[in-house]
Amino acid sequence: MAAKKLTQSVVKALEPRLSDYVEWCGMLAGFGCRVRPTGSKSFIAQYRVGGRNSPTRKVTVGTYGKLTVEEAREAARAILAKAELGHDVAGDRAKQRAEMTVAQLCDEYLVDGCGHKKLSTIATDKGRIERHIKPLLGRKRVSEVKRADVEKFMRDVEKGKTAVDEKTGKYGRAIVTGGKGTATRTVRLLGGIFTYAVDRGYIETNPRLGVKVYADGKGERFLSGDELGKLGEAMREAEIDGLPWQLNEDAKAKHRPTNADSQRDMISPHAIAAIRLLLLTGCRAGEILNLKWQEVDFERGFLNLSDSKTGRKQVLISPPALQILADIPRIKGNSYVIAGEKPDKPRSDIKRPWKRITAHAGLDDLRLHDLRHSYASVGASAGMGLTIVGKLLGHASPATTARYSHFADDPLRLASNSISETISAAIGQNSKADNVVAIKSK
Repeated sequence: MAAKKLTQSVVKALEPRLSDYVEWCGMLAGFGCRVRPTGSKSFIAQYRVGGRNSPTRKVTVGTYGKLTVEEAREAARAILAKAELGHDVAGDRAKQRAEMTVAQLCDEYLVDGCGHKKLSTIATDKGRIERHIKPLLGRKRVSEVKRADVEKFMRDVEKGKTAVDEKTGKYGRAIVTGGKGTATRTVRLLGGIFTYAVDRGYIETNPRLGVKVYADGKGERFLSGDELGKLGEAMREAEIDGLPWQLNEDAKAKHRPTNADSQRDMISPHAIAAIRLLLLTGCRAGEILNLKWQEVDFERGFLNLSDSKTGRKQVLISPPALQILADIPRIKGNSYVIAGEKPDKPRSDIKRPWKRITAHAGLDDLRLHDLRHSYASVGASAGMGLTIVGKLLGHASPATTARYSHFADDPLRLASNSISETISAAIGQNSKADNVVAIKSK
């Protein structure tokens, strides 16, 4: 089917897909509109210099909305005409870009190199760029950055050279830390930015190649049955009676005990509910904290999340989780399940109540994300199968769920246990009398 001539109406009607694609113009060969998964559109010109066997080159002409289709077509026509005369516009631009600073490259990457990423991921990338990459490498020219520079950058971030704790606005506070984990994740982002530069022809090799990053150090922690009991008891005490208050002279007034007479610190029912929901759903903290009432389907037992790490997803929730949701106090004018202090805003985090509860339970080393690991480990230990566990967690890849394989009993072991328990029950040597099937007498 012949391509249509690109017009304002044709470009406006182009819908985003899961990956980038180009709608080519049927009137001018080599002129097209590239559409990103985010919905952003830009005009491009594609050509060859040096004959049919030479590689194709692409040049971004401009952004839809800033240029009309006709303006972009005329600009593309000029680029294509120069290519016919042997003039490589893309090559000229690449040489110029190689002389731009790392800060300028980062700015371009956020506009043109993140089309495949979610908005929340782009926001995280922007934070790492502004807080770590620009302060340490921003002034260097892209062509000057070497492997040794990237290695030094990683060490500097790890040592905390970019760490900061400052107030942002009336309510916010920016706390930027160093450490090996931060250094590793930021270097990986930096590598992605330089990969973008290589793909665009700005530089020939990625200076991040060969740099050994620190191990993430994300040791996985799983709650035992006894620890689950301790955590549950601490939450009940925090909600009903309050936790014994420990004096902290630096604490703000709002963080001092709400009941000064008995010196007990009452924890918000919304914070308690958030922790219980994390335990009973296996959701990520952000998914629960940003959950809206309109996303809760009480009738069918689902959370219809509009956004998550893997995009839109539906979470199956159990009757105990539904009961927790039903018991959460609703705040008038606030559409969020875990309501925050500001009007129609969610609670930003539950770090403080979590720290208080886990300390009281004697589980100081427990992280919030470990609740998700524990949910998965219980499912795998119960013989549900990693495929089922992965679907409950919303994993996009089976490889992600494979970390819980050591909890899943081998099918042969499960069969062996079932047979031996049945025989043990028949001969009166039963250790699990309530969970066996008796052998029927003939």
